[in-house]
Amino acid sequence: MTFASVYPLYLTKVERKGRNKAELDEVITWLTGFTDDQLQDLIAQRETFEGFFDQATLNPSANLITGLICGYRVEEIENPLTQKVRYLDKLVDELAKGRKMEKILRA
Repeated sequence: MTFASVYPLYLTKVERKGRNKAELDEVITWLTGFTDDQLQDLIAQRETFEGFFDQATLNPSANLITGLICGYRVEEIENPLTQKVRYLDKLVDELAKGRKMEKILRA
């Protein structure tokens, strides 16, 4: 599965709830360490999630992302790639639910 195929779904989800692309990109860049340009390049290249996270420098505070996503506790997921994808899903969910950005970014 490519990140580029899921990104529009993330964007639709957050926009439906009154958030915007800039906020979504801020959350993604916080988690991955990518710049906005790098993020757009990875989308254009149709990078897979595996390649996407292989190139990412995960934020040191990512381990503070906890809770349920799709019925699983993100902090208990054993597969590293699956856990990273679920971290991203959790952040997008929090953004869509209207949580304050400083809380989403674990500030």
